[in-house]
Amino acid sequence: MRGVASLGCFGGAVGALMVSLASAGELKDKAAFEVIADPADRSVAIFEEMGRVLQHPRCVNCHPAGESPLQGREMKIHEPPVQRGPADFGVTGMTCTTCHMSRNVEPAGVPGDPAWHVAPKSMIWEGKTLGEICEQIKDPERNGGRDLAAMHKHMAEDSLVGWGWNPGGTREPVPGTQARFGELFALWMEAGAHCPS
Repeated sequence: MRGVASLGCFGGAVGALMVSLASAGELKDKAAFEVIADPADRSVAIFEEMGRVLQHPRCVNCHPAGESPLQGREMKIHEPPVQRGPADFGVTGMTCTTCHMSRNVEPAGVPGDPAWHVAPKSMIWEGKTLGEICEQIKDPERNGGRDLAAMHKHMAEDSLVGWGWNPGGTREPVPGTQARFGELFALWMEAGAHCPS
C-alpha cells in the first residue's frame, strides 16, 4: 500500500508539473499525454488541451450564436454593427471585406485574412460545452462536410484559423502555435477522437 500511496503523490506531482509547463501562452506537447495509458482518457485529455484554443474568445468571436460576430476578450458585439448575412459574409453594402482586407491593417487596427468571414450557424461554438464543440467538429453535417483528416488539415493549415495565433496589434493570440495545435489534433485522432463528457 505504501508504494501505491507514493505513486499517488508522484502522480500528483506529475500533474502539477504538467500544469506548470503549459503556461497560459503554451500548449502541452505529446510527451505530456504519454503518461496517460488508456487511449480514450488520453484522447479526452488532448481535446481538453485543444479546448484552451477552441474556447478562447479569439476563436469563439467568429463562431457566434447570434447574427453578429463578437470582438475582443470581452466578446462584445462587433462595432460597427454588422450582420452574418445569408452566406456568412455580411450583407449587401457591408460585407466582411468592406473593412477586413487580406491581412491585418495595423495603423487602423483592423484584422484581416483573404477568407475573412463569420463561421456558419452549423459551426456555432458560443455557449457550447467543450464536449458539444468536440461532437460538432466530428460531425460532417456541422463542420462543413469534412471528415477528421480534412478537419485536421483545416485546423493545422487554414490561414483564417491561423489568424488566431497571429492577430496583430495588441490582440491576445490563442495559446501555443498552429503547428502545435495541429500536432494535438493528430494525436487526438490517433487516440480515437473521444470527446469530453
